[in-house]
Amino acid sequence: MGNSGRGSGSTSLRASRVIYEARRTLTEFFGGTDPSRLVFTSNSTEGLNMAIRGIFVPGDHVITTELEHNSVLRPLYGEQEQNGISLTIVKSGKQGTVDYEGIEAAIRPETRAVICTHASNLTGNVVNLYRMGQIAKRNGLLFMVDASQTAGVLPIDIERMQIDVLCFTGHKSLMGPQGTGGLYVREEVEIRPFKSGGTGVHSFLKKQPEEYPEHLEAGTLNGHGIAGLLAAVQEIERIGQRQIYEKEHRLMTLFYEAVRQIPGVKIYGDFFEENVRCPIVALNIGNEDSSQIIDWLQEEYGIITRAGAHCAPLMHAYFHTEKQGMVRFSFSYYNKEEEVLAAVRGVKTIAAAQQ
Repeated sequence: MGNSGRGSGSTSLRASRVIYEARRTLTEFFGGTDPSRLVFTSNSTEGLNMAIRGIFVPGDHVITTELEHNSVLRPLYGEQEQNGISLTIVKSGKQGTVDYEGIEAAIRPETRAVICTHASNLTGNVVNLYRMGQIAKRNGLLFMVDASQTAGVLPIDIERMQIDVLCFTGHKSLMGPQGTGGLYVREEVEIRPFKSGGTGVHSFLKKQPEEYPEHLEAGTLNGHGIAGLLAAVQEIERIGQRQIYEKEHRLMTLFYEAVRQIPGVKIYGDFFEENVRCPIVALNIGNEDSSQIIDWLQEEYGIITRAGAHCAPLMHAYFHTEKQGMVRFSFSYYNKEEEVLAAVRGVKTIAAAQQ
């Protein structure tokens, strides 16, 4: 693939067409209106850093939640320490859910934005973005969303949810390649460039061009990865996002209903039937270290899970699992029921051995 925006050769033009088609497709997929405001990054962490470090100024106040991943928390801590923004992290409600009243109560005259994840990467608890967007807009605040866990599996509508900045990654539920992602920036929002350099246009300017997407896209884009991301989104649209969610939710529910009755197993998060959830189950078995559990699951049963802190320190503090960590089971559209049942057998056997 040629280098998009660099030259007029056939391979370069072909790359530009693929990248524009990816911009257009993702903009429509997320309910945006202007493909030029869809900026490609290497992942959602880069997009969140661009937005957080490029919007706020000293004296601004930002509100976020205990559900956040370090890709939100660390840039905010950095801005707090280096640039004098103030930060309120609203305490969670029951089972690690968002306290919406607490969000609204935290608003001050100098509050500039609300930043939140769409779903906890640890528990799968989902944030109601419609409600959060209404709180932000009612109070004249920017609304920034980390959709790392949900983009591809849960519907996102930038306009209806009143999202000002949406950050997403390609390698999770969008089923694209690693090293892809982006952010959509509403037209009224301006972000100072995170980096500057070549864009293929306005080469004689001493600063980064003002127009999007070049304003935030310095250097050669990952054309191959973006082409893969486009193909992945097209496959999601072919299958149907609702069909993907329903299958993943069914597999998750099959696992949850089986393991929640096993003595010694503790499950974290809000599993009330009416709630929309990310297809995740996080658990522990007795007092056993989560890292030991995932080793047994992989070595004895061929079940691959993840243990530890999952880059979500505040959620672990909430559940008092800082030392033990949690074992997280994530369910894919491509998983089979027999794989889920094998995971149940593995948990049951390990739990019985701990009694």
